[in-house]
Amino acid sequence: MGEFLVSFPAILALEDGSIFYGEGFGEEKIDVGELVFNTSMTGYQEIITDPSYKKQIITFTHPHIGNTGINDEDNESSAIHASGLVINKHCAKPSNWRSGKTLDEFLRKQEVIAISEINTRKLTSILRNKGSLNSCIAPLSKLTAEEAVVKAKDFSGLKGMDLAKVVSVKEQYVWNEGVWPANNLATKNHPVVAFDFGIKNNILRLLSDHVGEITVVNAETSFEEVMELTPKGIFLSNGPGDPEPCTYAIDNIRKFLEINLPIFGICLGHQLLALAGGASTYKMKFGHHGANHPVQDLKTKEVFITSQNHGFAVDEKTLPSNISASHVSLFDQSLQGIEFTDKPAFSFQGHPEASPGPQEIQTLFKKFQSMVEEYAKT
Repeated sequence: MGEFLVSFPAILALEDGSIFYGEGFGEEKIDVGELVFNTSMTGYQEIITDPSYKKQIITFTHPHIGNTGINDEDNESSAIHASGLVINKHCAKPSNWRSGKTLDEFLRKQEVIAISEINTRKLTSILRNKGSLNSCIAPLSKLTAEEAVVKAKDFSGLKGMDLAKVVSVKEQYVWNEGVWPANNLATKNHPVVAFDFGIKNNILRLLSDHVGEITVVNAETSFEEVMELTPKGIFLSNGPGDPEPCTYAIDNIRKFLEINLPIFGICLGHQLLALAGGASTYKMKFGHHGANHPVQDLKTKEVFITSQNHGFAVDEKTLPSNISASHVSLFDQSLQGIEFTDKPAFSFQGHPEASPGPQEIQTLFKKFQSMVEEYAKT
């Protein structure tokens, strides 16, 4: 495993004119995106390989990143989808028995830029006050501060941007591997089709453990093509960007609702299910990005500590009479879950497949399993 040998003077410029100078590592390139902050203390490998971060630059509030290196098992997808990383202290020499390469090596292989030695406390305060900001991250050898600010301002932002079809798998495939470390092959046999809007591997592992083989399809796969697979349930995955432009998905979901096929949505999938049901979504000020978010089940009053990664949310005030709110964030009271009262369909805004410590929110997969098994009897 190599060491951190290549660094370069770098700049982070925000659309409001704020400038931060630091040490660049990873790929020496210019990139732009929406700057967000993530409060997770662990799991940076899973975070940076989450497709939901497409066109975003991630600021880690935890001061030390890179200390456990990168291993071959924890990637949530095959690539880094974020436009860049912003950290306080980069650990160039990781120490972990599972580590196979350094963060720097991983970033260079994936052609992603990062910047360290940044006052992330100050940066996060700016984002908390002003909301997520369009930003540019670049080597100082390629851009002046003024040019970097212009590039940040020129970025169109995520509102109105359909990124689900950009990150979605091109060819459908079958997944039948369970959760780590056993990775048991699926034994149940209730065919479920998962729409890939930016799906994470651990979602597939948990689905496989609960319902069996999963056929993963492209985001734009038609209703007719999916029904040829005779599914007993439909899963709507997480993903990046604005849900409203994904009209192809919304139209599909309405058709699945009409035939009472069990549906479970997570994150972007949650928002798409709500839109298909007649609700509206909105862009949040700075979103939810972290692993310690308390969410309450409105029926049982039980509180779950959850992992979150989203910049859009469903507007609870727009829910029609046949959709009830099931979960709410205890941070800001934003809607975290919905359930149809007349259809076998429900969804959750957070990431129940993540493991920020407590894993009790994974009961949602058991709920979907029961729905699928009941439907399979018909």
